Amino acid sequence: MALYRGKFAEEKPGFIMTSEPGSFAQKTILYRKPKIIDSVIAENNYPSHITSRLIDFKREILNGRIQPLTEDAPDVKEWNALWMKFNGRGWLELPWYFAESYFYRRLLEIVEYFKLGPLEGLDPFRASKERQIAESINVLSAALENVSKVDDLELCFENLLHASLWGNRIDLSNLTVPDDVRRRQAMIERENLLINDFSRVAEVFMEGSLSHVAFINDNVGAELGFDIILADFILRNGWADKATFYLKPYPFFVSDAMLQDFMRTLQAFISSPYPNLIRLGKSVLRELVNGTIELSADWFWASPYHFSQMPEALRDEISLSDIVILKGDVNYRRLLEDRHWPYITPITRIVDYFPTSILILRTLKGGSL
Repeated sequence: MALYRGKFAEEKPGFIMTSEPGSFAQKTILYRKPKIIDSVIAENNYPSHITSRLIDFKREILNGRIQPLTEDAPDVKEWNALWMKFNGRGWLELPWYFAESYFYRRLLEIVEYFKLGPLEGLDPFRASKERQIAESINVLSAALENVSKVDDLELCFENLLHASLWGNRIDLSNLTVPDDVRRRQAMIERENLLINDFSRVAEVFMEGSLSHVAFINDNVGAELGFDIILADFILRNGWADKATFYLKPYPFFVSDAMLQDFMRTLQAFISSPYPNLIRLGKSVLRELVNGTIELSADWFWASPYHFSQMPEALRDEISLSDIVILKGDVNYRRLLEDRHWPYITPITRIVDYFPTSILILRTLKGGSL
């Protein structure tokens, strides 16, 4: 986890490309994207004409040239203007982030997500998201139970940040074990972090000078659940007066959280057999009503643009937050423009354009360190 403020401009390195032999970027296109199409076909009862188009799309990715969007939707002109820059190229000849974001937009066109009719607004990834939400309930309830038993706010905060980072891979049960055992467990887990600015982060939050905290969210399931728990913890302890969740406006990167996923998560809390989750779900609903928690889903968050290209209106909105907690690998890649930055480049110089302070919670998956 790392805390940064931002202004830096110099000649930038090239984008990470899908053409790089043996790279993670190339493998996501060659292997991951076709498997996603297979899963969409298997988990949805689409009519035959859509299944056929999905199969054709898989062939295009493996052997063809990227095709434009053809539907009548408000964002088509914007996407196709970018597509024109790469017209005639194959999927293994593109900037990696554009290839991935365009894949999901093409997929939504094929499954008629934006088309008026019976399939409009149907999330092709809903089944897997609902599984992730259901599988997270026990973990989240146990985490809440353990947090409630500890009086040390800084210790709770540190562990909730780690839970928000690692999702369901974290075990908050170590909050209630003896100090020497907890220290050993914490040391093992912390060794997996390349950068850990927790001391500085704790100082910023616990001094009580923050008013508005924002989350740029990533995945549904345990990760979003821990984000909600973390936001509630920050608000309940008076470390901020307001929290905003920036969610995706439509299905993106399979498990990215949308507004609907946030509300389904709260409903799962309230309908669970656990009193602590029921209380949390109802509390967050009240905070949504009174404006203490806000949800936002601007088109930009699922767009082909990097964060340095953020529209002015959204940039101004973000600047009203005292700190942004940025989640996940893809958001991190967009923050760094998905470029081949030398590993010695200080990140503070790369992200100096960002309109407010950032706390980055990210596990290493893609090519950007």
